[in-house]
Amino acid sequence: MLLGDCLKGIDHEIRGAGDPDITSICYDSRKAEKGCLFFCITGFETDGHRYAPMAEEKGAAAIVVTRFLDGIGIPQVKVPDDRKAMALISENFYGKPYEKLTVIGITGTKGKTSTSYMVKSILEKAGHKTGLIGTISYMIGDKVIPAAHTTPEAPELQKMLREMLDDGADSVVMEVSSSALVFDRVYGMHFDAGVYTNLSQDHLDIHKDFEHYAKAKQMLFGISGKSIINTDDAWSGTMKEGVKGELLTYSLMGDADFAAKDIRLDVSGTEFTLGWNGNEKKIDLMIPGRFMVYNALAAAAACLSLGIDIEDVASGLLDVKGVAGRFEKLDTKGRDFSVILDYAHTPDSLKNILESVRHFSKGRVVCLFGCGGNRDRAKRPKMGEITEELADLAIVTTDNPRFEEPGDIINEILSGMKKDNHVVIENRLEAIKYALDNARKDDIIILAGKGHEYYQEIKGIRYHFNEKEIVDELLD
Repeated sequence: MLLGDCLKGIDHEIRGAGDPDITSICYDSRKAEKGCLFFCITGFETDGHRYAPMAEEKGAAAIVVTRFLDGIGIPQVKVPDDRKAMALISENFYGKPYEKLTVIGITGTKGKTSTSYMVKSILEKAGHKTGLIGTISYMIGDKVIPAAHTTPEAPELQKMLREMLDDGADSVVMEVSSSALVFDRVYGMHFDAGVYTNLSQDHLDIHKDFEHYAKAKQMLFGISGKSIINTDDAWSGTMKEGVKGELLTYSLMGDADFAAKDIRLDVSGTEFTLGWNGNEKKIDLMIPGRFMVYNALAAAAACLSLGIDIEDVASGLLDVKGVAGRFEKLDTKGRDFSVILDYAHTPDSLKNILESVRHFSKGRVVCLFGCGGNRDRAKRPKMGEITEELADLAIVTTDNPRFEEPGDIINEILSGMKKDNHVVIENRLEAIKYALDNARKDDIIILAGKGHEYYQEIKGIRYHFNEKEIVDELLD
């Protein structure tokens, strides 16, 4: 594609002659190659303009800048906003694939992954070939790619959407993170439906405060044809303020366009009655937990609003047997206790899973958890307080310490704990072993925080650490 075609509809100024053919786009100079268009992105830690000479040396055909650079011999495209320009150019380069797909975006602190898998299952039951972009993986046809980011940067995102379209997909469901919205990864796109799950404390190391975090999430509903909002959430009013298209609501507790009642929970699954437009349908889920009812209701509302038949909705939800690391019941090889693996890593998500387990637990509720390093420190004592209040035994350990000392993180967790129903075992492997060795009949052990992650990040290195494998090996 010629450079001029990449720039259609974009405010820009060019220095340098010619209209070179662009064969690829990138923002990482290490991936620059002959014929590429290189974006000089100004980030938190470095300025991409520094790497323009390297990109040129590797054969870049042109560069995108926010200030003209001296000593560059290839065309320079100056734009007022580097990230917005990267999003729009990426869309142009890949032929705006989202315009030919039904796109459903899901945002919120919790529930995005489970809801996205439910939506995908429903759409596929209805005969739609559906791609998925989310926290655990990216699914393009039969290809499953481990996810680096919940929502990829614009060049990777548009490339994936193009690959899905070329593979025969007609729909895509994607988790849309607050970072993706704030940093313009989906800038210029339109979503057929945008779903809001909830808001709780997370990512305050990126956003200044809750208000800014909420405003980031709100951005999705200004670019969605239909906005499906959870009105049971305290921040739903803020989300509604951002709606530009049709507003639809869902709730477990009040009047809404889509409602759930007659909820029945146990360790093997969940039942509820879905009500909408004067209609009712019994819904069965193979996944336990009250919060899963919210996820199922959100998925059903999104699909029904787009014209999917209720029988396909019910059948699609029943087909979802679980999502890796989301209330995942592990094989305990005939033991008389249960182990649940969950990604809960915020105060609210930890509270939700503990309260859900309380509904059907016959023995003790044991919760093993830690907090990630170099992230929001304010949530640490809150998670300690919640766990000692709702669990019979709390095992405080290490999560991903990153560049912090594990002991320092644990001490901040302990500052919120006043009871004596907890033990501290810094080494997470030893903590898991302790939980299993000391399990009693009918105990439910929750391994919280890591979920689907297969690593533990310490001092910049990701060490292999798969809790599903670890439990399997320890029980063997």
